[in-house]
Parts: sequence; structure tokens; C-alpha cells
Amino acid sequence: MSVLPLITDSEATEEQVEALQVAKETFGAVPNLARVMVHSPALLRGYAGLAGALDKGVLPRATRERLAITIAQSNGCGYCLSAHTYLGEKGAGLSGEQLAAARKAEADDPRTAALLVFARAANEKRGMVDAEEIEAARAAGASDAELAEVLGHVGLNLLTNIVNNTLGTEIDFPVVEP
Repeated sequence: MSVLPLITDSEATEEQVEALQVAKETFGAVPNLARVMVHSPALLRGYAGLAGALDKGVLPRATRERLAITIAQSNGCGYCLSAHTYLGEKGAGLSGEQLAAARKAEADDPRTAALLVFARAANEKRGMVDAEEIEAARAAGASDAELAEVLGHVGLNLLTNIVNNTLGTEIDFPVVEP
């Protein structure tokens, strides 16, 4: 059970209803993560805004889902690991093998694998990556735009991992344990 109660539509304030609507428009549904975040409508709007902006970036959906899985595994976030494993399969068409590989920052193509390794390093080292780690991603074909965007995804996923791990958000997806 979540530390903070899930805000239902019927008990939400007007400002919370508006923020939940933004989440629904951004994500197509209102997951429990949003119902916990909406205790602070500003937090939910900020999260939805960054997520929506990154969805329009240079990284394809399958890569974005793999990044979320890599970061969730790294941070031990069962909620995000469950959500992005489901979304990776159903929404991005990733296979079970690809989803399992993403948990280890591995992928079936060298460029995606390099982005996952870079993301995990940035997450685990809190941004203090070595120049060699950046160059390894570049050598695998990663562009500067992709590198910058990966860091945006690390930040976005770190936010959700912290919220879920701290507040024990009730998982509303098929459960995957880190």
C-alpha cells in the first residue's frame, strides 16, 4: 500500500483534477504513480511536461522504454520496472529477451547498448561519468542529441524511482521484481 493515499477523481481538488487530466492526456491513462504525485499538482505537471517533451525527442520509443528499465533496475524500483516492462512489450514491441537484456544495460544492437550503459553509468555515478564512457557511446554511433536526451531520461526516471521507492506506490501493472 502506498504511503500517501492514491487520489481518486472523486476526492481530487480542482487543481488536482486538472493535473490528473494533463497526466491522462500525456500518458493515455492515469497510473497510480500520477495518483500519488498529484498530492503536489506542480510535481505531476512537471513530470508530465518533461515526459511529454522527451517523447517528442530523437530517441525511439523502444529505446526510451529500455532506458527506463535499465534505470529502474539500477535503482531497485519495482513500480517502474513493472510499468516499463509492460509498456516496452505492449507499446514498443520489445521481446522478452530484449526486456531482460535492458535490465542488464544490454541490447541487441551496439548503439542502443552503448546508450544503456551510458545511462546506467550516469545514474549510478550521479552524473560523474568519465570521458571514456561518453566516448564509448559516441564510438557506437550515439549523437550529441542522443547523449543529452539520455541524461534527460535518467533524470526523469530517477524522479519516478525516488517517488515510488520512497512512497511505496502500489503497482498497477503486472509485477516485475528488480
